Amino acid sequence: MLMALIETHRRTQKRIPNKTEFMESLDELLVEAERSHGHMCAGQVLGVRMAMLGCREVGIEDPRGADKKKMLVFVEIDRCAADAVNTVTGCRLGKRTMKFRDYGKLAATFLNTGTRQAVRVVALDSSREVADCVFPEISDKYQRQLKAYKILPDESLFKVERVSIELPEEDQPGRPVSRVQCEECGEGVNDRREVVREGRVLCRACAGESYYRRLD
Repeated sequence: MLMALIETHRRTQKRIPNKTEFMESLDELLVEAERSHGHMCAGQVLGVRMAMLGCREVGIEDPRGADKKKMLVFVEIDRCAADAVNTVTGCRLGKRTMKFRDYGKLAATFLNTGTRQAVRVVALDSSREVADCVFPEISDKYQRQLKAYKILPDESLFKVERVSIELPEEDQPGRPVSRVQCEECGEGVNDRREVVREGRVLCRACAGESYYRRLD
């Protein structure tokens, strides 16, 4: 059954009925992902395929070109797959089109801001076992995964969930919607990221949420 699914995937890779088609092929995007990230790995393959699938599911054909103003992505992990999602979609933290939610999950949510369609795509842990079954002759498990993830059908790699996303004004791309000064350190805070404690406007660091400790 599994091998039949793989063969079907191979035959239909270049054309997916009733889905938006991508401007570039998987192989082309993998080359770009490797060049951008610095090496090729199983996480890169999953990230590229995850992004291609997510874009198709929300009707985005050309995320880095004609559709670039319609694409927004939430990534849930800061590992190799996140760079691959960036390569495919063109979404970036600096453009506010990529959002990072540190859930530690190999998952991403793709939002078409024009239609408001959104899907969350999650990599299945079971895909590792499937890779072992497909290429048992390869001794290194990472190489098994690298090779298998290129040919396994989407349903063997991912779970797809239809979701809704409410994006507050302060989280949307564009110019900052507000700017205040922290009453403790004097530093500027954009986009309503300040907090109010005992009547004082503070940045999150001064409010006790700092990830760093000052040494002077």
